[in-house]
Amino acid sequence: MSPKSNLSLIRAFAALCLLSSACPIFGADAPAAAATPAAGAPAARKGGPPGPPITPAEKADIAKLNDLPAWKAGDGDGSYSVGPMYTPAPEQTARDGVPHGKVIMFTMDSAGSKFYPGVDGAAFKRDVTVYVPAQYVPGTPAAVIVSCDAYGAKNNQLPNILDNMIADKRLPVIVAVMIANGGSERSMEYDTVSAKYAEFVEAEVLPRAEKEAGVVITKDPDARMTLGGSSGGVCAFTMAWFHPELYHRVLSYSGTFVALKRDDSAPHGAWEYHENFIPKTPAKPLRVWLHVSENDNGAATTGAAFRNWVIANKAMAAVLKDKGYHYQLVYAKNAGHTDGKVIAQTYPQALEWVWQGYKPVTK
Repeated sequence: MSPKSNLSLIRAFAALCLLSSACPIFGADAPAAAATPAAGAPAARKGGPPGPPITPAEKADIAKLNDLPAWKAGDGDGSYSVGPMYTPAPEQTARDGVPHGKVIMFTMDSAGSKFYPGVDGAAFKRDVTVYVPAQYVPGTPAAVIVSCDAYGAKNNQLPNILDNMIADKRLPVIVAVMIANGGSERSMEYDTVSAKYAEFVEAEVLPRAEKEAGVVITKDPDARMTLGGSSGGVCAFTMAWFHPELYHRVLSYSGTFVALKRDDSAPHGAWEYHENFIPKTPAKPLRVWLHVSENDNGAATTGAAFRNWVIANKAMAAVLKDKGYHYQLVYAKNAGHTDGKVIAQTYPQALEWVWQGYKPVTK
């Protein structure tokens, strides 16, 4: 078999692996409890051996999340719960009688990237999916959602939601740019606590998306949102944290606010957000929606190991509240990491909350 054929097989395996709950490449301390990955979601992450077991005090503190009020439409800032039973939201199903947007797909070759050309010269292809609502007026700046891991692209989940919610005037006219990860580079792109990924999107992805889809993407940060799950969830927050002049709105499922990629500027990786960065930095103009599940990654391990997703997201909610951010945390009972049944129920309402208060700039 030729080297080119081998590379194609490797890429195909990696693509299938990202959609598999048994993926050996991108796992983390996931419990054995079943968790249905979201459409286009990464698998649960292993990331090394489990840490020491959770302490009785930590376990008792997490147990309080079960008493959070049930999350409902119209709720303000705060922490809420959903489950233990789940029903898919009707907005994600294509509906007759509403204008349907168009979906454009293209591929980016990493060999031409100044940011992610491929480790040791190993170039790769990155798929990008762009949704353009039927109501978009050509030549006008559009609000945008930038989606890590191309969240929402599979089965047109996000395009269907946007079709329905834009038609019902529950959301503004929004373009969605759904970007596949860099395969074996995924953790480097998403878990690194830096401005690099946001700058890559701004310099290389969005200009190409505008050209391919025939749209103009607004520069108004209040009209720009980031979205992701797992490491893509922390990446969504990282994009807005380092570049609040580009993004004000963030939506994260099972965000990896734990210590995966450490360096001198972030000794505990993304755990630094709730441990140091947010508490010690003046509040930024961000609106943040967070989710974590009862059986999320590392749920049975102590927070002292910096690898418990439940403790991390609970801490994120606490520091965001203390600093006066607009935030919501939704705790999903009887659910796992980036659990598809949770996302299928909560996606539309989460989007609606994240876009609250948006007023298009008119000239």
